[in-house]
Amino acid sequence: MLKKRKPRKLRLSRGLLAIDGENVAVTVRLDPRARRMVMRVNPVTGEVNVTAPARVGRAAALDFVRGETGWVRSQRQAAPKQVALAPGALVPFMGRPHRICEAAGRGPAPVWRQGDEIFVSGRAEHAARRLIDFFKRAAREEFERNALAFGTRLGVKPARITLRDTSSRWGSCSSARSLSFSWRLIFAPDYVREYVVAHEAAHLREMNHGPRFWAHVEGLTPHGRKARKWLRENGRNLLRYN
Repeated sequence: MLKKRKPRKLRLSRGLLAIDGENVAVTVRLDPRARRMVMRVNPVTGEVNVTAPARVGRAAALDFVRGETGWVRSQRQAAPKQVALAPGALVPFMGRPHRICEAAGRGPAPVWRQGDEIFVSGRAEHAARRLIDFFKRAAREEFERNALAFGTRLGVKPARITLRDTSSRWGSCSSARSLSFSWRLIFAPDYVREYVVAHEAAHLREMNHGPRFWAHVEGLTPHGRKARKWLRENGRNLLRYN
């Protein structure tokens, strides 16, 4: 039985830091369990997130960011160019290029797929929201189908399957047997989504990354190494579409 941990008392503070003449949003999280400072740059917003040991304090964390402005600059410059979800855009739906088109009239739904085209109806200012809803529904169907199928093979069943929009984790499995996935994986190839679901489903049997866990993953999908390589090289691009 997994032992429940006491919830961490995180102290959050937000502010702006001038980097190259631009005010960059910085969020500092003081975590009593953290052993060292860790800094990340959100690839979508460019915001800097720092997690530091509680004993360090906010001022020291901000000094840490000031000392790494070169790294912050390079991360912000390397962020993938954003693609607006609107007619004319090209998106890798299910990992294959699809052109978003404006519907000439009313169709079978607010958004629908026809061949290699995705049609969106209604007013232009509502297009992004409608398209995201469409992509989320498709992602949920895929995740639920694969998670239940993999769970059956492992003799387990997830208590819940949810969608998230995170920039650092493509999937997760909680001690309550809840699986969570990034809906943006709908833009990845099929074998990548298959691997991520297999990885999290295997955690329903083994809440670790030991040999037995990896044996379960390999028993569910042969694409683990290939999928991990694809995510390392292309994962940031999944965050481009907004």
